[in-house]
Formats: sequence, C-alpha cells, structure tokens
Amino acid sequence: MNSVKFEKIKRQHKIELPFMLDFYPLQDEKHTRISQFFKNLREGHLTTTKCEKCGKLLWPPRIICSECLSEKLRWVKLGTEGELYAFTEVRLGAPLGFVQDAPFCVGFVKIGGLLISARIDDTTYEELKIGDKVQLKVVELDDGRVFYRFMPIK
Repeated sequence: MNSVKFEKIKRQHKIELPFMLDFYPLQDEKHTRISQFFKNLREGHLTTTKCEKCGKLLWPPRIICSECLSEKLRWVKLGTEGELYAFTEVRLGAPLGFVQDAPFCVGFVKIGGLLISARIDDTTYEELKIGDKVQLKVVELDDGRVFYRFMPIK
C-alpha cells in the first residue's frame, strides 16, 4: 500500500497506537505514574528512575524496579550531553507517524550511565560519526506533548 493511500485510510479511521514512552496520549499525573518524566523534560531535564533499594538505574522510567521489584524509586537527572554510540539512517519502513520525516537518523546515546535510543536531529548520516558529542533536544509535538531527541554539538 503506498503512503498516499495509507494517509487517506488513516484520516478515515482513527488508528490507536501502542502506549510506548513516546506515545503516551496524556502526560499528566492523572493519566500516568511517570508524569514526572514529562514534567522534567518540559523543563529541559532528561531524567529517569533509580531504585533506592538495589541502586539499579532504570530506563525507561518505571514505577517498580525491574531488578528487585521495589516501589522505592527516586528521580535522577541523566544530564543534557551524551556521546553517540551507534547510529543509522531510516530511509524506508519508518514507523507510523514518521513516514513523512524520512530520511532521518536514529542512534544509541551514552548518557548518565545509560545507553538509550533516540532520534538524532539537525544532521545527516554522512555528517555523523561514532563518538560525536550530542545534546538533548526537547521537542513539543503537534498535540502539545513533549518528547526527547538529540542533536550534534557543533
């Protein structure tokens, strides 16, 4: 099915997307127990949860430790600068909602003791190299939600 036909079908029928970290429809405390993540992001801070019982740093942010099942978690800042660990360019097969953006870069960023996946904006595949320094880029989505990406530090 070509993308024009898909867009027409999408407008006719509402497609429900899965609730992954970047698809939370409502980012407030009434609708998600990780609302602090989105609040912190709006303030320019990339954060996650850390277990106070076993010390495990959790990504994505959680409400229960995946290591010891403790509910005693605290919010920690990961920083705003990281290092590009690996990357690629999406040309075909972009996920729903991103088809119109292709081509774009995605990668793994080392930040705050974690390795997280993210979109890498404001660059091309040819301009990137492993080890590049990148900084947090907070984007406001069309519907008012926020999410994180990174961009190279030039």
